[in-house]
Amino acid sequence: MSSALNLKTTPFLLYLIVIITLSFLPPALLINPTAGSRSLLRAISGGSDQPDFAVDLNVTNFDQVFKDTPASYAIVEFFAHWCPACRNYKPQYEKVAKLFNGANAVHPGVILMTRVDCANKINTKLCDKFSVTHYPALYWGAPSKFVGGGWNGKNEKSEIRSIAVEDARTADRLLKWINTQLGSSYSLEDEKFENDHLLHSNVSDPAQIARAVYDVEEATSFAFDLIVEHKMIKPDTRATLIKFMQLMVAHHPSRRCRRGTADILVNFDDLYPSNKWLADKHEPDNSTGHGPLGKFDVCGKEVPRGYWMFCRGSKNETRGFSCGLWVLLHSLSVRVEDGESQIAFTTTCDFIHQFFICEECRQHFYDMCSRVSTPFSTARDFVLWLWTSHNEVNTRLKKIEESQKTGDPKFPKTIWPTKHLCPSCYNDPNQNEESSSIDWDRDEVYKFITSYYGNMLVSLYKEKDKQHVLMKSSAVSEEVLQSTNALVVPAGAALAIAVASCLFGALACFWRSRQKNRKYFHKPQLLKIV
Repeated sequence: MSSALNLKTTPFLLYLIVIITLSFLPPALLINPTAGSRSLLRAISGGSDQPDFAVDLNVTNFDQVFKDTPASYAIVEFFAHWCPACRNYKPQYEKVAKLFNGANAVHPGVILMTRVDCANKINTKLCDKFSVTHYPALYWGAPSKFVGGGWNGKNEKSEIRSIAVEDARTADRLLKWINTQLGSSYSLEDEKFENDHLLHSNVSDPAQIARAVYDVEEATSFAFDLIVEHKMIKPDTRATLIKFMQLMVAHHPSRRCRRGTADILVNFDDLYPSNKWLADKHEPDNSTGHGPLGKFDVCGKEVPRGYWMFCRGSKNETRGFSCGLWVLLHSLSVRVEDGESQIAFTTTCDFIHQFFICEECRQHFYDMCSRVSTPFSTARDFVLWLWTSHNEVNTRLKKIEESQKTGDPKFPKTIWPTKHLCPSCYNDPNQNEESSSIDWDRDEVYKFITSYYGNMLVSLYKEKDKQHVLMKSSAVSEEVLQSTNALVVPAGAALAIAVASCLFGALACFWRSRQKNRKYFHKPQLLKIV
């Protein structure tokens, strides 16, 4: 009887343990365990017809979003969903957020506008860290200062500032306050590509290249999307793509892209078999336009963001991807070693020839590659060849764009680097930059290019790495938040799960022992029957 009772009650006990364990998990995790793992830099569609442009944050993704954003500044609105004033303020906040957030932002990459619901229990400690005493409460600062940070109102030297209620009461007032801080002239009526004078020109400011690292990620993702959508991975092109991905894994300036490309390489033979018969038989279902690579993110889930920063043109159809691709190629060239220079050169040439879908462009590029008769022996040779080729392309396109009026008036094609960027690159300081035969100091050019596309390009990443070292131990780790379906489990829940596991193991052992005893006691009776 006791054995039967134990067998019947065991499932009930297991069920009870599961219920107790789940009770320790916050409701937000039970409802949406992947919250915070998707890209938060695009416009977010809410439950209403009107899309939300401000990014909703919570304790699980707060630090990660500010670590990943390319924006120079950030605003956080702490609110409570039950607060009538907060609900009434949301349309005002959204009007400003629309200018800066999302793929169609008028001024992308300037300010990341976010909000945190303090009425959500999982955000209680986060809101306490910022001494939120009223709703809505707005804070301003550099994104890196919000990572693992807080605000108490007593530290006058704090780099996070509270925005006074009166300064943010309406969209007009908030934007006026922002313009005062930045010395800008943004308007709620601004339209995309309308205000050329508001663009950050990269011609006169060499530090702007630091923002291009985000465009390199965007270009990498965009290139892979084109390759997949146009079904360009075939038995005769797969080897070139593999070599180019190997080059990116070793030398891509973005850590995210190196990691994502490596993930694709590991699985590439399964996705696109080398055997031609298998490849034909393995032709993917590309009805969605993604094929086997659809489940991979070459530069992480934060990319593509849907906009350009360093490579943003004053017109929708100018710069963008072509600019980002050139920056990618230059950034790869300055990172290869001498012994890799020739293979990097041939791999780059083959990649553009086989995967760049602008027919005239790729043919011109391949012609430049074909004129190289002597193999490269040093990385310097490859770097300077790519620089010379880029200037040759700019010279050719400048003539066409000037005659056809198709160029970007804000960013006309020019010989690079300009005297402003690198005066030492010119042997004759009085020589005209428009001259067809500039007397270059090639040693100075090489030194400038390696610095420009090397350390300067990744300087924002390095600065963020320093900030990450100073993060508090309570910050959510990067690896957890970047995983595809990461579940952030609080300490209490983890303890409950551990206890439940131990109890489950003990019950399992007890149940097995009872089963063995039951068989042992019944064995003689079975023998007698036989």
